[in-house]
Amino acid sequence: MLLHFLLLGADQKEIKDRKNKDQRQKHLEYGWFRRTGGLGKSVRNKHAWPRDRSKSSPDYNDRAHICNRPAELTPRPALPIMSAPKPASHTISSIFIMNKTPEDSTDDPLLHRIADALERLAPPRALENDFDAADAFTWHPERGRLEPVTRVNLVALPLLKGIDDLRDILLKNTRCFAAGLPANNALLWGARGMGKSSLIKSVHAAINTELEGKKGKASSYPLILVEIHREDVPTLPDLLRVLGGCGRRAILFCDDLSFDSSDSTYKSLKAVLEGGIEGRPGNVIFYATSNRRHMMAREMIDNETSTAINPSEAVEEKVSLSDRFGLWLGFHSCDQDTYFAIVEGYASHFGLKIKRQELHAQANEWSVTRGARSGRVAWQFIQDLAGSQGKKLD
Repeated sequence: MLLHFLLLGADQKEIKDRKNKDQRQKHLEYGWFRRTGGLGKSVRNKHAWPRDRSKSSPDYNDRAHICNRPAELTPRPALPIMSAPKPASHTISSIFIMNKTPEDSTDDPLLHRIADALERLAPPRALENDFDAADAFTWHPERGRLEPVTRVNLVALPLLKGIDDLRDILLKNTRCFAAGLPANNALLWGARGMGKSSLIKSVHAAINTELEGKKGKASSYPLILVEIHREDVPTLPDLLRVLGGCGRRAILFCDDLSFDSSDSTYKSLKAVLEGGIEGRPGNVIFYATSNRRHMMAREMIDNETSTAINPSEAVEEKVSLSDRFGLWLGFHSCDQDTYFAIVEGYASHFGLKIKRQELHAQANEWSVTRGARSGRVAWQFIQDLAGSQGKKLD
């Protein structure tokens, strides 16, 4: 379709050139007509002589004298000044507008409608990523763009109870990375609702708070947190190339990373994290969460073991992905005391007024109805309690 309109533009330009040529020819003929006294443009009449209107016939005796006399020149009328075509712009509409002649008094509405339709169908221009727009981003591979996140949904680090040792290990690793020192990729695996994703986001915020007082140093610029969704893992090499040239240190975060038996994406992920030619850029570290220790279903490994010639080789193929993570941080279900500590921490932080025994009784009843005790269940109970008291959780 675009080629058709390009050819149409070329035809219109040819018509315009032919029209200009005809105009110049008319002006030439008009000037010759003035010089020759009004005779036609026949070749045999080009030696014209003036006629005496008082005589019925011309005087042929003066023919030689008239023929030898130079023709009286008549000023040639000035040709109209043709404006030079404007340079083509980057829009499709210029294909039609550039072929418009000065004599055209109206535009063709059909051409403009076609040009507008093509503009709407054209893909949008790729925008550059602004890494100074925020400290957190989400990856959109279809546009090749990092979307800034101005407000991150996180829990304050002191409110994460029962995971003190895991918190200290991840904080130490992230501090080393922020200072430009060697650091490991981290896999946070284990029971659901125990704060795996919350710990990563809270550690990122805590490290940036520490770096606020160190502005001016080369290694004190805030870290950026970039989230990639599980279904976008095949585009991880493209994201790493973008982050490699951003000039800032980045924590690449993937929540609930796991693979099914029919999914072979983990093989490419292994090479990207460690073992490939390019490898992981020095300014990027990878933190992932999963409910599975090896990010794969147990039966997926068992099936390979039962059918493989060498069972140990099949197991090594499956667990080699988790070996790319230098830190394994295991989260386990909390006991009742830890669950009550989490509830009390939330109630005190948000200023919810309730007696301690009553708080424990309601929290315990809530956990029984949910069938589990975890940080997520405690947070859901606090939301219900705050709503009943008419308070906002800001």
